[in-house]
Amino acid sequence: MLEEVISKKYNLLKPFLNEKSKRLFAAAEAISLGNISLVSRAMDISEETIKKGCNELESGESLSDDNIRAPGGGRKKIVDKDPTVVSDLETLIEPTSRGDPESPLRWTSKSTRKLAEELKKMGHKVSHSRVADMLRMLGYSLQANKKTIEGTSHPDRDQQFNYINEKCKAFQEEKQPVISVDAKKKEAVGNFKNGGKELRPKKDPLKVNVYDFVDKELGKVNPYGVYDSTNNEGWVNVGIDHDTASFAVESIRRWWYMMGCISYPDAKKILITADGGGSNGHRVRLWKTELQKLADETGLEISVCHFPPGTSKWNKIEHRLFSYISINWRGKPLTSYEVIVNLIAGTTTRKGLKVKCMLDENEYPKGIKITKEEVEELGVIHDKFHGEWNYTLKPNVSKINNVVL
Repeated sequence: MLEEVISKKYNLLKPFLNEKSKRLFAAAEAISLGNISLVSRAMDISEETIKKGCNELESGESLSDDNIRAPGGGRKKIVDKDPTVVSDLETLIEPTSRGDPESPLRWTSKSTRKLAEELKKMGHKVSHSRVADMLRMLGYSLQANKKTIEGTSHPDRDQQFNYINEKCKAFQEEKQPVISVDAKKKEAVGNFKNGGKELRPKKDPLKVNVYDFVDKELGKVNPYGVYDSTNNEGWVNVGIDHDTASFAVESIRRWWYMMGCISYPDAKKILITADGGGSNGHRVRLWKTELQKLADETGLEISVCHFPPGTSKWNKIEHRLFSYISINWRGKPLTSYEVIVNLIAGTTTRKGLKVKCMLDENEYPKGIKITKEEVEELGVIHDKFHGEWNYTLKPNVSKINNVVL
């Protein structure tokens, strides 16, 4: 962490620096990094002092050496003047502290201003900025919630992971396609703020709408992705209607005709890894019905392996494709369908990721009912190990069609 590096350098040099050299050293770090606050925290020097040093360095006019205080001079730290303030602060934050107490970093859900008010009621003279300094000293910080708790894991979770891994390797050894599929989160189309930052001329940020009310004409898009883990290639079908099982399978169909059949001209079967829920969930009857249609249409034997409940983040498409799309369009308003398609298609990585994208203007109505009997007629072949998660749909030879988009 950058703050730790600066702190380590400063602590090594500190015994050899006087007040002036400390100020200039801090200013040089702040100018080179463009971040006074970070240097202030790392070196425990006030931002005002660092700003003075920056002015000295930029103007070339140094303050007189007469301003250098003798060792031990200057304002006393609050912890020296008020020895009980730290223990009282810890008493206030302990009930709402988070994280492992043995960890070097914990966090509190109470704001520094509220903590300062409580300390004043206890007789301490302290400002919220001093509370922030003490919290950093104690190893605390204010942080947002982080989604890390997945809930109760399935007892066969690890076995399913191993099963998927072995099946993927078997398909790849036979030079058969293995794809990871999922729907990316919906995105509102329009001149709305998009998280992240991008390089712009100084003091010239892109201006976007104050409110994020969905544009009635443009609406939202549903990007559905297909990631070919063997070739490190991605396909994204950007839908403008509902995210249904029909849309999910249509996305896979388009990938096959646009990319898959070219990369795997001799393919006889395909393996799909997918989440356990959503439009491609293992309980969705329409998903299996549409996959059977695709198998009949292409003549491919389609095998599917679902990740156990609560483990969607392990799906390769999440961290091999979707994460890089988010990085590529960060800070850029998604103002039109064309912009979205181009930004997705322009996503690359150092490891050679290639992405193709297409706008899907078809309608995918919700509420299509498939009966249990209709699914049973498909003749789904369930694997011996967790057949509800792992199954295969074989093409009906009499229904195979030669279809070209």
